[in-house]
Amino acid sequence: MTFSFRSALPFWMSLGLVPLAVLAAVRGGWWFMLMPSYAWYLVTALDGLLGLNGDNPDAETPVARLFWHRAITVIWFPIQAAVTFWAIWYVTHVAHLGGWEKLGVFFGLGVMSGTIGMVYAHELLHQKPGFERWLGDLILASNLYSHFRTEHLLVHHSWVATPADAVTARYNEGFFRYFLRVLWTCPRSAWHAEKKLLARARRPVWHRRNPFWRYAALQGGMLLLAAVLGGWQGVLLFVFQAFIAIWQLELTNYVEHYGLTRRHLGAGRYEHVLPRHSWNASHTASNWLLINLQRHSDHHYKPDRRFPLLQTYAEDEAPQLPFGYPAMTFVAMVPPWWRRRMNPRVRAWRRQFYPDITDWKPYNRGETPMPRGAL
Repeated sequence: MTFSFRSALPFWMSLGLVPLAVLAAVRGGWWFMLMPSYAWYLVTALDGLLGLNGDNPDAETPVARLFWHRAITVIWFPIQAAVTFWAIWYVTHVAHLGGWEKLGVFFGLGVMSGTIGMVYAHELLHQKPGFERWLGDLILASNLYSHFRTEHLLVHHSWVATPADAVTARYNEGFFRYFLRVLWTCPRSAWHAEKKLLARARRPVWHRRNPFWRYAALQGGMLLLAAVLGGWQGVLLFVFQAFIAIWQLELTNYVEHYGLTRRHLGAGRYEHVLPRHSWNASHTASNWLLINLQRHSDHHYKPDRRFPLLQTYAEDEAPQLPFGYPAMTFVAMVPPWWRRRMNPRVRAWRRQFYPDITDWKPYNRGETPMPRGAL
């Protein structure tokens, strides 16, 4: 498999949202619907036409050969920031847009920053170069969700599919209940994780190494810029797009691990994370848009593997989603429909990988023991 500009180009389809955002702001009306239509419906239709991509690249490919693949994640923050803050200035200084039209524009921008920005931030914060992690921080701050970095790296990846991870959706748990639980739990769990890390280094919680001060400064700077460009209305619109982005992110998190649990081995010990503990999807177009995030089974198995090198798995190693994330998140918004589609798959997963476990009630309720050493 080659890693040329041509092979990277499909992963740049996110840029198609930029002219649609400008068009929505300038034209008003229902033009904002072009953005979710592109990110959700067009990509789902292309998945149906293009099918699955089961090709696995050489996982040992040097990073130097991934330049054009990495480039789209590196340039995204300035693009997203320019579009968002231009839109704040523009919609608050023209007379042809009504209130609902402005909300429509920023709904579309929230779809863009959640579907694309959050996914790119996730990729960047996993990388070793400091400038990439900083770009990830800036994207998260532009969505007022900076704590995600701590929660994702220190809590989610360590304790996925255990009771210590709020982001692992429980069996039979509807999305709306899950969403409220995550919004309440994750900022606190991230704070406690950083607090415990600082304590281990014998540093107080107010030490400059606590990243929450950086999170607060970056988010405060974003809000201040929105206020300068658009006044109180600009701040409200900025917060609205951030909420839509957070909703998009947590819908994806809900889908990624729904109902999947690691075996409790006794005394607070759990089996190692395996590909079976994340839902896998090999749908071609949605993996282009989401830079292979749907190969999530491999991401949790090898968290530092860059997105062009992520592997996909067959049914004997990882559970499979029937559709890509754009379609699955739509289903997740209707909990009875979601349960009809996914609960049989969770039960089949349990029979396949854990036929000896007969009582799943503690797993369903998150009542198995907390992992030893959980932050």
